[in-house]
Amino acid sequence: MHLKSIKLSENKFPTRKHYPFNLTIFQKTKTLSFASPVTFFVGENGTGKSTLLEAIGHKCGIYIWENIERVRFENNPYEKQLCNALHVEWKNGSVPGSYFASDIFRNFAQLLDEWAASDPRILDYFGGCSLMTQSHGQSFMSFFRSRYQIKGLYLLDEPETALSPKSQMDLLQLLDEMGSAGHAQFIIATHSPILMSLPGAAIFNFEEIPIEQIDYKETSHYRIYKRFILSSL
Repeated sequence: MHLKSIKLSENKFPTRKHYPFNLTIFQKTKTLSFASPVTFFVGENGTGKSTLLEAIGHKCGIYIWENIERVRFENNPYEKQLCNALHVEWKNGSVPGSYFASDIFRNFAQLLDEWAASDPRILDYFGGCSLMTQSHGQSFMSFFRSRYQIKGLYLLDEPETALSPKSQMDLLQLLDEMGSAGHAQFIIATHSPILMSLPGAAIFNFEEIPIEQIDYKETSHYRIYKRFILSSL
């Protein structure tokens, strides 16, 4: 365990009218404590899971690869400022880490290929071959297997997007092994009932206000999948 808790300070909100500060869930949630090496953020789209995950990354000094900036119809100057209202508490001092999101991973893989053109040995840290020559899901798993051997705090935003059910099971096993080893801590925003079934993991429910911990079988994801499977038998 590295990160013990985060606190949201409403008095540091620069506005109450714009996202994400207009979300009641952030106005009413005061503290999240992390007591497990693997924590899941779960909830419907738009509940703030990814936004809080990214804010934690910025507050913890984790570099987040950005897509190319495009002209936008409407710009929100507050969307990246939630980190300024966070306070983080470490167990034994800060640690390095990484932030994974499928929509920015390709940019990283392309840059890695450019670096490898001048120094092919850099690929040794990512399974020994170019991430660009693998399928989307295979490149994800190559990155996960290599990066999570290193001590750190790892934030993942919906890592299941390109993973088959079998690959999700492989990631589940990897999270269990790396979390149990003691060097890695994971906070993961996900919709995958496969991933969130990890024994001993903490699950924070973003469908309730304030955010609270919930049992796996009480999540809407588990109940919906169970209902679907039973109805198809």
